[in-house]
This record gives sequence, C-alpha cells and structure tokens, in this order.
Amino acid sequence: MHSHFLPISLIAAAVVTTAIAAPPRAVAPADARAESLFDGKTLTGWSGLPSHWTVRDGAITGYTTAANPIQQNTFLVWTNGTLRDFELHLKYRMVGGNSGVQYRSQLMDPAGFVVGGYQADIDSSPRYSGILYEERGRGILCERGQRTLVKDTGGKTEVKVVGTIGTPEALQKFIHPEGWNDYTIVAQGNQVMHFINGRLMSDCVDLGGKGAREGILALQIHTGPPMMVQFKDLQLYRLPDAPAETGLPATVARPSAAKPATAPATGDTGTSGTPNVLKAKTLTGNH
Repeated sequence: MHSHFLPISLIAAAVVTTAIAAPPRAVAPADARAESLFDGKTLTGWSGLPSHWTVRDGAITGYTTAANPIQQNTFLVWTNGTLRDFELHLKYRMVGGNSGVQYRSQLMDPAGFVVGGYQADIDSSPRYSGILYEERGRGILCERGQRTLVKDTGGKTEVKVVGTIGTPEALQKFIHPEGWNDYTIVAQGNQVMHFINGRLMSDCVDLGGKGAREGILALQIHTGPPMMVQFKDLQLYRLPDAPAETGLPATVARPSAAKPATAPATGDTGTSGTPNVLKAKTLTGNH
C-alpha cells in the first residue's frame, strides 16, 4: 500500500494541426514517491490465467501459442485496489498481436478474467498503439494524434475531434517495434492522456454518462495469432481527486531541455522525454 503521495499535475501540448510541436512531458517531481506494482520476480498482487501469464526475464509476461490459444481476450488483474485519479508509468515490449493496459475498468467475468473499460492500447502493427479504446464498451474514443471530447447526444455516444497533436504516422515513429517502450497513463477527472516514450499520443475528455471515474487496473492478451507481451517497472502515483468538470481542459506548452529524439518524425521540432507535469485548466461552455 502507498503512504502519502505528493500531488502530480498534468501537462498537455499546445494544439497543433500539422506536425508535432513542443511535446508535453510527464515526469513526477524528484521528491514524489511511487507505489511499485510489480516485484520483478513473482505475480504477487496480480491474478489471471496461469496458463498464459508468468514472469520471464524480470518482466510480467503474457503469451499465447498455436497450441495454447485463447478464445476471448483475457487479462492479468491487479488485486490491490482500484484506481481513481492517477499517473502510471511502465515499460512494455511485445512481439505479435495486440495488448493494452486497462484502467478504471470492471471485472466482467472473474472466471475468464474478462475486463471491460478504458484501455491504453498496445499493438505490434502501426495501427493502434497509444489510442484510447473502451473494451466491451463504446469502442475507440480517441485515435493516436487526436484530442477528443466525448459526449452523449440523443442517447448515443458522440466523439468530437477538437484538436490534433500530430499525425498517427509521425507519432508511430517514436514507438520501438519489438523493443522496450515507456508508457505513461494520466487520468484526472474526466481527462485521460496516453504518452509513449515521452510523446503525447492521445488526449480525451469524456463527458459521457458511461465515463468511469474509478475501477481496476489490468493487462491484456488478445485473441488471434500467437503473441507475447511483457511489462516491467510499473510505478503508480495517486493524484488527488479532481472536481467534476463540465468543459474541455486548455493545453499549455512549456519548453523542454531534454535531448533531441532519436527517431524524430518529419517536421518535428520538439524534444522527447518522459511525461512533465502541470495542472490541467478547464474551459467551460458549449463545445
């Protein structure tokens, strides 16, 4: 269990419509303390199908094989509580298939470890990594490179693109296929943001009635061809609960002194790094 965590604020990049501008960074302050979710040796604190989850090379490892497939998506569930407002840092790598990190989610089938809710997507193809997907729910709520506002309109979910961070192709260049990547998930109030290798990939404000403010954390393995995904260095920072917002957080750019990216996208003039921190402001009114 954690003791006292110092407040961690949020930062988002200025909205751009072409290539990536000065990117946000989300690093916890040096004096902040994290809750480690994985001991590097065992699955203590986690629960899932033992035929598909193990610890290998110091990392949580989920896998399927041709001889041992799965019939539905299944998850390794963190058993030490639920998450409300938080910032989660982890490293992942995968070979083949699709995966993701569930948060503020619900355990829908305990026997099969089936989970539904917000997902920070991970994909071995260039398509889905970094997006916000709602597993067993409303589907894609924010594509890579988008800032979206989700609302209920006429009894249906409306996903409105209100800004862009960069093109999906440009942002994909910062992701290392089959190599280790840093993933940061920030959830505060009704805003959720996904960063990979220090780059903001998606930013969503969910005003829909189905938007969850609390739920479980879980790691996914996906149906389909054989796959392997690994996770390590899972560090959780709990944030104070944000008040209920009614509008869209503004974004504020802040200069960064980080080293240049090793694989910059065309037209990128920013820098790379892990996520930096600033309290999200709120704009009220109609959108």
